[in-house]
Formats: sequence, structure tokens, C-alpha cells
Amino acid sequence: MILNEEVLKHALIGGTILGGGGGGSREEGILLGREALKYGSPELMPIEVLKDEDIVVTVSAVGAPAAKDKYITGDDYVRTIELLKKISGKDIAGIITNENGGIATINGWLQSAKLGIPLIDAPCNGRAHPTGVMGSIGLHSLENYVTYQAAAGGNKENGMYTEIMTKGSIDNTAKLVRQAAIAAGGLVAVARNPVSVKYLKKNAAIGGIHHAIELGKAFYEGLEESGEKAVKNVAEVLNGIILTEGTIRRFNLNTSGGFDVGSLWVNEYELTFWNEYMTAEADGKRIATFPDLIMTFDKNTGFPVTSAEIKNGQEIIIIKADKSNLKLGSGMKDKKLFEDVEKILDKEIIKYVF
Repeated sequence: MILNEEVLKHALIGGTILGGGGGGSREEGILLGREALKYGSPELMPIEVLKDEDIVVTVSAVGAPAAKDKYITGDDYVRTIELLKKISGKDIAGIITNENGGIATINGWLQSAKLGIPLIDAPCNGRAHPTGVMGSIGLHSLENYVTYQAAAGGNKENGMYTEIMTKGSIDNTAKLVRQAAIAAGGLVAVARNPVSVKYLKKNAAIGGIHHAIELGKAFYEGLEESGEKAVKNVAEVLNGIILTEGTIRRFNLNTSGGFDVGSLWVNEYELTFWNEYMTAEADGKRIATFPDLIMTFDKNTGFPVTSAEIKNGQEIIIIKADKSNLKLGSGMKDKKLFEDVEKILDKEIIKYVF
């Protein structure tokens, strides 16, 4: 699939929706995508174009999207590929994104366009997730596995620019990258986890980017009629339902440890989020639990809004779709990775998922 302005339009909306409250800002995704298209028309390729032994790396942004001092340029995304090649010594045959989201779905477009490395439709996860380990496609569970990660970001003019190269376990390197994001003002571009195509075929969310593009098409088809029709189309494509619509009567957001954490209330519903929406409850009864997709839309425009963009008093529509209707990577199948969610939110998660 040749990537152009029309595909960008659909990918950004579909990706933002599949971000489930996280995955970065669609506005920043527009800028990143258009910058990539200045260098030509990169192509989204199926994983079958590569050999099983070829090496593919994951690219992403890591941090808190609501951080006031966050700063990433297109050069930072490209720089991480250069740093990763330097520390790992590996030839990179393909690039994948870590997840879907407003920025995340576009991750890799610029690197592919500028460096000529194929962009492969095999994201680590078909929806957004809060921690780097969740997007590690099961590598954290491999005994003695050693990975490489590189990160860059921050405003050079105020002395916050930071870049790191790190080698070690998935968990330790992910924590170092998160600390780099904090040092850089809240967000960094990342390249990480060189793996074989053979491994990806078993553990990635194959076709996840195409899924986002098709979802975006359905959204815009509905938008020709109304914002509410656009949201209904999304729910239908995902085999989901509209939970409620109304005015946000209470909203809490704290940026801490490189994450956005908080909650909001609409009618009888409470949503909690850790970058992404984690739970939906109605009068205390659990209705949906991550990795189920919970997403918010502006009632007046129909457009999706992330947890970092939500405002108290805003009129929104809330939808949910069961995880069985999503394309998920192997990181979503590890019970241990959900323990941190329970600690952060002080809510039971695991018993609703596994």
C-alpha cells in the first residue's frame, strides 16, 4: 500500500481510535506524517516481503503525551535508528511501530521515507498500551534475552535534549528509556528490540495498521452524515457498543513518572486511565477492562479525543469493544504485565482479563 495524504487521513483517525485514549496526539501525527511524505511516498508492506531471518526493529514515542515540556522533532525519530544500528551492530531490514495511536500509527513513516528501510504492517500491538514491556512482543519472557534500545528527544534550546543507547533486559532498558523521557521534558522517540521476521510472525499484531486505516475509512464515511453516525460506524466495525454520552462532570489528570494518570465521570460511568483507558464502570460495576478498547469522542464533532486532550465539562460519547475484536500482540497475553496496572490504579484488572 502506497502511503499518501488520503491514507494518512484514514490512518490517523483509525489509529487515534485504536489508541484507546493513548497513543499520542493526532495533531502531532499529522505533522509527522506530512513531513514523511515530503521525502516521497513510503510503502506499507506485508511481512511476507521479508525473509524469516531478516531483522526488524520497533519504533515508537515513549512518555506522557500531556507533559507541558515535551518536544520531539522528525530528526529525533531518524536519530534513534542511527543510534540503534550503532549499538547493536545489526543490519535493519524493516521497521514496525509499537502500537496504534494518533502518533503511533504513523511511527516509522519518516524513518522509512528518509532511510529507505521498508515499513512493515506488523505492529507490536494493534491497540495502544501504557508500558514499553507490553509492546515487547513477549521478548521479556525469553530467558537471558538481551535487547538494545535508543532514545532521543527534548528541546536543545533549553538544555533538555537527551539521547541514550542502552543494552540489557527488556524491563531494565524500558525503565531507562522512561527516565530519558522524563529528563527530555516528557517524551522521546525510540527505536528498540531488533528481532527476526520469524519471531514477529508468531508474536506481532499482523495487519494492525491496515485495520486502523479501514477503521478510519468507516469513520469518515459516517462523518459525511454526522458526527454521531461516524461514532456508530466505528462501533459497528469493532463489533462494539456505545456505552453513554453526556457531559464530563468530574475529571482528574496527573502526569507522574512519565505517564498520564487519572479518571473521569460521565452520567453513571467512571473511566480510569493510565495513558490509555483502563477501566469503565457503571455505578461501580465493571463494564470493560483493558485491553478491551474504551474510547471517547467529542459529541459535537464526532472526532476521537484522547485522555490527554479531554476537558472537564466537555460533552463526549464513550464506546467500548471487546479485546477479541482487536488485533493484539503477545504482550497482551502475559498476566504479569497487568500487575503494574493494578498498582497504579488501585483496581482489580487481572481477574477481568485472564
